[in-house]
Amino acid sequence: MKMLRRILILVVIFSVSMPLFLNSEVFIAPITDRLEPDMESEDVMKLQQRLKNWEYYDGKISGVYDFKTYLAVRDFQKTYNLPVTGIAEKDTLTAMGLTTVSRWGEAYAQASRVSDEQLLARAINGEARGEPYEGQVAVGAVILNRTKDPRFPKTIAGVIYQPGAFTAVSDGQIGVPIDPNSTVLKAARDALSGWDPTNGCVYYWNPATATSKWIWSRKIVTKIGKHNFGI
Repeated sequence: MKMLRRILILVVIFSVSMPLFLNSEVFIAPITDRLEPDMESEDVMKLQQRLKNWEYYDGKISGVYDFKTYLAVRDFQKTYNLPVTGIAEKDTLTAMGLTTVSRWGEAYAQASRVSDEQLLARAINGEARGEPYEGQVAVGAVILNRTKDPRFPKTIAGVIYQPGAFTAVSDGQIGVPIDPNSTVLKAARDALSGWDPTNGCVYYWNPATATSKWIWSRKIVTKIGKHNFGI
């Protein structure tokens, strides 16, 4: 009898939760469970590159989790008040933005061209709706350029949903549908069609409000509206 009751409870939980999973939005997961000393992989290379970009690591991007990598991870963990272990577990990887986009069900909500277009438009709206049209396209181009760069996720959704990457995600604007006649949707289409006013840039920032010292180490390629665009 107890076993039957347990089975019935599990059936109810499953029947209630399955639609939620199938209709859920994309969510962020670390690229792996953990990276630790003596490991050697492409994920370790990504870890080293990210740490080097932020000036925690000055060794070679070798893909080998050596002592320098261990010390760099510890320094990063100290900065972000994470457990200082030197091991890049889930919380550390997520804090570094070393994540991938996952979804339960058939595919990502962003799998089709239409969804990519809408998602890109929402990001442009949150980041550059007050900018000139070329500047809106430029922000979209930066997102697309990141999908082609090994330092970033390979999908538009992955790039946009990286923790801390875009204000439009952190303040919730990414969830607001864009009107079909909006200029930001047209800007997304132009970016997806190949217009790149930045000539390959993967960073942009407003020099009047930027507080990160690291971003100023990037080479400025062009300025459009209020934004600098760099590599």
